[in-house]
Amino acid sequence: MNQVIQPAAIRKTLTVRATPEKAFAVFTDGFDRWWPKSHTIGKSPLKTAVIEPRVGGRWYGLSEAGTEDLWGDVLAWEPPSRLVLAWRINGEWTYDPALLTEVEVRFTAVGDGETRVDFEHRDLERFGGSTQADETRVSMDGGWGKILESFQAAAEA
Repeated sequence: MNQVIQPAAIRKTLTVRATPEKAFAVFTDGFDRWWPKSHTIGKSPLKTAVIEPRVGGRWYGLSEAGTEDLWGDVLAWEPPSRLVLAWRINGEWTYDPALLTEVEVRFTAVGDGETRVDFEHRDLERFGGSTQADETRVSMDGGWGKILESFQAAAEA
């Protein structure tokens, strides 16, 4: 009997001192304020990070050289409670329009002006079974934690 082991989704939960409206706005409209400039797939340094505010919009990095480096597109846009992004960056850190993994972020009021943020990056088995893909999945787990800490700081500012 053969068993197929699926990589687990990356899940993070944090509470921010902000309303869901503010947390959603900082996550989306304020994306460039908190997304680390070191995290880009472009060949030149990241100048601006963008999430276009609609289903079908893109999320991408604009490099200092003026090129747009696509990361994916917006699958669900439900302010202030939910956002789903298509992550189309493969295990070799390049854009692949045929790849679809999903990043879902939910914003839930928990009282006293605070919001629980539930983050999930799923379908990671679609990176494939290469050693590079395995290493990417492992690094992404820690990477998302650091990135979300940056979001939290911006949301609470």
